[in-house]
Amino acid sequence: MLDESLLDSPEGLAEADHRALLRGAAEAGARVRTAVRHADEAGVRDLKPDGRPRAVLIAGPGAAAIQAADLLGTLAGAGSPVTRLAPTGVAPAGGALRWELPGWAGSVDLLLIATPDGTEPGLSLLFEQAYRRGCTVVAVAPARTPLAEAVSGSHGLFVPMATAPYDQDEPLAATAPGVLWALLTPLLALLDRIGLLTAPPDALDKVADRLDRIAERCGPAIATYSNPAKTLAAELADALPLVWTEGVSAGPAGRRFAAALAELSGVPAVVAELPEALAAHGALLAGPLAASADPDDFFRDRVEEPPALHARVVLLRDRPIGGLTAAPAARDLALNHDTPISELEPEEGGELETLAELIAVTDFAAVYLALASGA
Repeated sequence: MLDESLLDSPEGLAEADHRALLRGAAEAGARVRTAVRHADEAGVRDLKPDGRPRAVLIAGPGAAAIQAADLLGTLAGAGSPVTRLAPTGVAPAGGALRWELPGWAGSVDLLLIATPDGTEPGLSLLFEQAYRRGCTVVAVAPARTPLAEAVSGSHGLFVPMATAPYDQDEPLAATAPGVLWALLTPLLALLDRIGLLTAPPDALDKVADRLDRIAERCGPAIATYSNPAKTLAAELADALPLVWTEGVSAGPAGRRFAAALAELSGVPAVVAELPEALAAHGALLAGPLAASADPDDFFRDRVEEPPALHARVVLLRDRPIGGLTAAPAARDLALNHDTPISELEPEEGGELETLAELIAVTDFAAVYLALASGA
């Protein structure tokens, strides 16, 4: 059950935030700036690449690596394949995981290693395998870790992860707001330098500025009625979120939102891109999850019984190209099945800025939902 009164209590939110999730969301812009500085100090901006790599491989544990690969692949486009190396192992723990290079990987390929831990033996073994194959290796991880020492001591490029002192207080959640930007930003700077995507220094500065503005709009001191993240969190109470996305940048933002809801809030969500979402989730809206599916719901004893779980559409839109949009059809489908809909659309700006805004608002929403529901 969501304690909506907690949403408008900054002191209560701070007391409930044992994992420093709100602080991580508020400091996302600062993480970007620190990560840019670390990348510059590591020599990323001074690189003189000899052509583009044939393929970009990315490895790392959990949601952080999955989302980094998703975002980088989306921004790079189909012409520059970004492939995530999925780990194998008997348990989802750092020491149990192993990564293997594809048989074709070699000297014309680039391996990116991104981890908020850096102590995983499997990643150090992967680096050694890549070094023997002649792959170029770039790693982003906390300083003074086994992986940092392995990469720095060989011919790889190591970029220290932008960390905060409170990161050491509790184990970092893979979808924690600060983790993504700390790992992603140096990789954006690197891939911009080698020509796989566009993320010049001024664009990263604008990303940090946009994240700061969202932190001001969505901070704990801003009341729910004027705070888009708190409003979204309240709307998702006792709901199954159907996250529908439209636009290139909105896709990975929606998939990250679903992952953050599951890990931080314990709320399951399903995600799909428009217009395919209309067919993929149409049966969900026509079934028992629709608000109209329980005609006796009005007379239910709300004290003795838990509220019924109903679907709620969350529409994340990056301004579509050419004016073509499936948003009206999405609204009609939802309303025809008495399903409420929440919409988020970023302010105008570059592709990285709009992506950052969608991620930041939904990150705050997932955090508020986690804190107010006691997750």
